[in-house]
Amino acid sequence: MKQTILVTGGTGFIGSHTSVELIEAGYNVVIIDNLSNSKMEVVDGIEKITGVRPAFENVDLRDKEATEGVFKKYPGIAGIIHFAASKAVGESVQKPLLYYRNNIVSLVNLLELMPKYNVKGIIFSSSCTVYGQPKPENLPVTEDAPHQKATSPYGNTKEINEQIIYDYIHSGANIKSIILRYFNPIGAHPSALIGELPNGVPANLIPYVTQTAMGIREQLTIFGNDYPTPDGTCIRDYIHVADLAKAHVAAMRRVLDEETEPIEYFNIGTGRGNSTLEIVETFEKATGVKVNWKYGPRREGDIVKIWGDCTKANKVLGWKAETPLEDVLRSAWKWQLKLREDGVM
Repeated sequence: MKQTILVTGGTGFIGSHTSVELIEAGYNVVIIDNLSNSKMEVVDGIEKITGVRPAFENVDLRDKEATEGVFKKYPGIAGIIHFAASKAVGESVQKPLLYYRNNIVSLVNLLELMPKYNVKGIIFSSSCTVYGQPKPENLPVTEDAPHQKATSPYGNTKEINEQIIYDYIHSGANIKSIILRYFNPIGAHPSALIGELPNGVPANLIPYVTQTAMGIREQLTIFGNDYPTPDGTCIRDYIHVADLAKAHVAAMRRVLDEETEPIEYFNIGTGRGNSTLEIVETFEKATGVKVNWKYGPRREGDIVKIWGDCTKANKVLGWKAETPLEDVLRSAWKWQLKLREDGVM
């Protein structure tokens, strides 16, 4: 019998790609999303790719009664993949309580409901932000690298939620969890039927690059070119969102079907760092499209360089990020072209 997986935030960027991979791996998918940062049409895209329309519930996870209604409506949910969260670093500094309420209350409600409805496992989407700026000797960062104090309320909610899951399992709760710490997810599904659709001015590099290339934004600013890196710009570990999605399927399988420790942690990245300048230049090379860009001053709160050691995920989950950077950037451009074709932007 097919196992049913609840995907919170399933119409978002990473959630939608993971829903596709789960369906293609043979799971039933139920999506919960309040559409605060995504659109209902994403469900159509998932259906077009997979031939299966996932169940969809427009529910705010802060509302425990409404959330419990989903567990009652879909008995036999085996696992949860929890993406739903507010995620703009800058906004979290302006509206900290909104972020604490959204990101923490939603998790607590889900954890409380899990034993009651015999839900065995939860995959939590955490972030490499928990590592802060690693010391040079800790690069690439392993799962055992020390955590630094978060530089934003958003980052802090990831750290707090990791602790909440640990404390709950430590207290004897009969659930299991895998915490995935992502690096920088980019790109779009090769079909260009789903992708990253930010509201307003993009806070992330790749949508800003593609929108500038399209002429929606006048110019891209690379913040800082005097960092202690080979070309002076910041370094990140950019991972294709479709590769990242596959890691969730591997993690879900491990939690549900294998005898493992009740809580495990994995870095999910490529194991390589690329600079902001390299990304822009590789995008131009991959697409043949020029990007109008300039250097600007450093941006407060930016980490200088981070990339992950993903050996543990490679070995234990049997998963590896495989898509070459040029292909990833090409997929992002294909998605931007599709948005233009559809009259979205």
